[in-house]
Amino acid sequence: MNRFHHWYCRSGHWRLKLQSEILPWAVNGLQLAAMAPALEIGPGPGLTTEWLCEHGAGPACLEIDPGLALDLRRRLGAAGVRVYIGDATQMPFDEGRFSIVLAFTMLHHIPSRALQDRMFREAYRVLQPGGILAGVDSSDSWLLRLFHIGDRMLPLVPSELPARLEAANFANVQIDIRGERFRFLAYRPPARVH
Repeated sequence: MNRFHHWYCRSGHWRLKLQSEILPWAVNGLQLAAMAPALEIGPGPGLTTEWLCEHGAGPACLEIDPGLALDLRRRLGAAGVRVYIGDATQMPFDEGRFSIVLAFTMLHHIPSRALQDRMFREAYRVLQPGGILAGVDSSDSWLLRLFHIGDRMLPLVPSELPARLEAANFANVQIDIRGERFRFLAYRPPARVH
C-alpha cells in the first residue's frame, strides 16, 4: 500500500466509517457469534478484526504482510485471535475448517483476475459444507484509483462476481450494491445425505 493508504487504513476516520457503516451492512443478517470458527482474510492493520471481536466473532486471520500480521498478533493475540502469515490464494488450512470466511475491502488488492478466482476456490475449500463466504469491497472509480496510486489494485466488477463465484462451486450468490461499494454472500452447499 502507498503511504497515504497505509496511514488512512489505521485512521480514526476509517475506523468510524467501518464500524458505523461498512461492516454492519456487510454482515447484516449473519449471526457472527454463532459462526465459529471464522476466518478473516487480509485484515491489514486489524480494524475489522477488532470490530469482529467486539461482535462475538474472534476470528482466525490470514495476512500476507508479515509486519501487519505480527502487529495484529501482538495486539489481539490475548483476545484469542489467531493470526497466520500467508497468502489467501494458497491458504495453509485443511479443507472444511471454517464455517465462515470474511473478506473486507481487500479483494481489489489481489493483483490479477486469475489470483482472485484462485482465492475464491481456496475460500470454498476451507469452508465447511453449508459455510458462507461474506464480505464487502469497492467498485471501480476515479477516487478509488487516486487513493491507490502506486498500489497493486484490480477492482472487481460486481455484475461479474456471481458467475465467478459459481465457477468456484459456490451457490446462492447474493450481491448488493450501495453507492461505491458492494457486499457479497456465497454459500458452500451442504453435504448431500445419501
